[in-house]
Amino acid sequence: MEIIEKRRRGRPRAFNAPVDPTAVQSLDRALRILSIVAGSDGLSLSEVAERSGLAASTAYRMLTTLQSHGMVEFAEQQQLWSVGVEAFRIGSAFLRSRKLVDRARSVMQELMEKTGETANLGVAEDDCVVFVSQVETHQAIRAFFRPGTRSPFHASGIGKAILAHLSPARLEAIIEETRLEPFTAKTLSHSSDLEADLEKIRARGWSVDDEERFPGMRCIAAAIFNEFAEPVGGISISGPTVRVTPDRLAAFGPEVRRAAAAVTTMIGGILPDQG
Repeated sequence: MEIIEKRRRGRPRAFNAPVDPTAVQSLDRALRILSIVAGSDGLSLSEVAERSGLAASTAYRMLTTLQSHGMVEFAEQQQLWSVGVEAFRIGSAFLRSRKLVDRARSVMQELMEKTGETANLGVAEDDCVVFVSQVETHQAIRAFFRPGTRSPFHASGIGKAILAHLSPARLEAIIEETRLEPFTAKTLSHSSDLEADLEKIRARGWSVDDEERFPGMRCIAAAIFNEFAEPVGGISISGPTVRVTPDRLAAFGPEVRRAAAAVTTMIGGILPDQG
């Protein structure tokens, strides 16, 4: 009988194999320098070298590598190194996602209790929606999206809610990139059909995924907005078509819209009609 070693999550299959000590040391030094620079208002090369315990030449190589990725910046006039905009962007993404997940939890719980269906939270990535949190219904038959699951914008309720509030140029770019791949017979795989649906979503404030990704499953969603009234994610409820019937859409839709608006307020966002 074959014995299969249980794989640890977050590690490659060969995680016990020897690692390159040089690569690890370089990464460790670079991260140490980034932390030192981020904790100051600007440091000279000699100050970075002194605080990191590295030779000036080594510190300089690390700094220029970090600079090439936008993690640090160099002011020619003052001859000082400071944290870069890319480090800010990465840090902001973490803070935004943590704030969104944490603050949305109670709203999702309430939404699940009101509708009796699973509540989902997704965030917008460049080319898809990533599901980051879920509050499951107590029903025996229920939808399940593992955290980290990705779904194309055009084939998910949250995705379409986001698309409805993007600029025409961004929407066109997404349509061109994804080519509106069909997943079921109901997927909106023609741009004219998708754009007509987005008009309805903008008018009522919530979207419907009517078996467009998975047969037998319906989803109702609404977008969450940041402080610039830009869609950054969304909340949805999902369940089997036998429970999430067309007759119940009119009752569930406004509930989902109110839930998304509540999360928008919690994260300091602005609804488009309030911008």
